[in-house]
Amino acid sequence: MYNMLNRKDDYMNKLKHFREERKMTQTELSKKSGVSRTIISLLENQKEIITTTGTLKKIANALDCKVSEIFYS
Repeated sequence: MYNMLNRKDDYMNKLKHFREERKMTQTELSKKSGVSRTIISLLENQKEIITTTGTLKKIANALDCKVSEIFYS
């Protein structure tokens, strides 16, 4: 599990940026990634969340990018 509290100011804006750049709604990203829209919303809106690396990979794959581009830079 990865504690998303560590870098929350950086990654939320990137996640939303990548999603909007691809003209996707949260619902569309949820369907494409298999991650609930609630989790995506929590990540984008700087809510405290602990999630798995698998979840981050699903989101990144759905956005055609690397996990590190969104969550770790």
